[in-house]
Amino acid sequence: MKILTLSSLYPNSVQRRHGIFIEHRVAHVCRLSDETRVVAPVPWFPSGHRMFGRYGEFARAPQSESRRGVDVTYPRYPTLPKIGMTMAPWLMATALYPHVARLQRSFDFDVIDSYYLYPDGIAAAMLARRFDRPFTMSALGTDVSLIPRYRRQRGMILAAIERAGAVTTVAAALRDELLSLGAHPDKVSVVEHGVDLVLFRPPADRAELRARFGLTGPTVLSVGHLIDRKGHDLAIRAIAELPDVKLMIAGDGPREADLRALANTLGVARRVEFLGHVDQPRLPNLYGAADLTVSCSDREGIANVLLESLACGTPLVATPVWGSPEVVKVPEAGLLVADRSVAAIRDGIAQLLAALPDRAKTRTYGERYNWHETGRQHRALLDRVVKRPSSATAVD
Repeated sequence: MKILTLSSLYPNSVQRRHGIFIEHRVAHVCRLSDETRVVAPVPWFPSGHRMFGRYGEFARAPQSESRRGVDVTYPRYPTLPKIGMTMAPWLMATALYPHVARLQRSFDFDVIDSYYLYPDGIAAAMLARRFDRPFTMSALGTDVSLIPRYRRQRGMILAAIERAGAVTTVAAALRDELLSLGAHPDKVSVVEHGVDLVLFRPPADRAELRARFGLTGPTVLSVGHLIDRKGHDLAIRAIAELPDVKLMIAGDGPREADLRALANTLGVARRVEFLGHVDQPRLPNLYGAADLTVSCSDREGIANVLLESLACGTPLVATPVWGSPEVVKVPEAGLLVADRSVAAIRDGIAQLLAALPDRAKTRTYGERYNWHETGRQHRALLDRVVKRPSSATAVD
């Protein structure tokens, strides 16, 4: 099978925080006899100067590169402020058409496999019609929990789902939401993400690892981009009410200055360590050294952080949002708090620290999230779609 993967969330050498989980998934979908090409559209921006933040990153993103043996291209597409959300799928598809047409001359793909429903999935539907190929879509989180609140976007997503060969969601909660919006149950399947169980594993000598980090007391880890929806501020406020507990925050982002100021204001700056961006190969040591990982997000599909922490044997305290209850559902996984409040998070941390589960049992539970199984399930869907006559039509 020749698979054309389409996702604006695919990582590149500049945007390191982009969807590494998509890269892992794509790598495990393909069989030895398959060929894959990835088209990862990037919003066009005129200047790569660092003063422009993430917009500058768009300009600095490469035109193409090889990642894990897969050829990836990063064609640019225009975006329009304010009105751009409604036009984004059309703008993306229009910009990608000549690029995909050139690619097809040497890579006559069998299917378009897209990740993120809007605008990527809608653009995939438009391109599938033009090239007379079937297409699939995968929902990851905010493309279900947030974007469909807008009537026009919701209508476009539902129309694309109806025409797609198959649609997957990474959590049952996302599937349930799509069904409540009007998607047909036969079209939508749950295919959970996995985790790299070789990279993310318990440390060989946890005591030595903690000594290397200078950890002598209870330690909590919070991982994620420093933005409001990740809730690092809630973790800091919770720690402020738990004497002698240390918080490590791995990530960078626009809220760093505010979070540092909050820690100072609450008098816990010496107990909150900001680690900045941490490359994935360094994360297992942080999980392994911490006593627990806290996830304070307000919306997630199934956060990578949850699966990575479990694979390292580190239990979780997580807010009860979207896919999190599907992961934190047994004692060895940790504790799901009652709500997304400082009090609930504080009490959850205190309760789990008082009775931590056996880390070997946590690891064993985490092993159920296996990329090989994710790839097998997704590949089975692609087999079904490619063998079925193409029904891709326009999405207006």
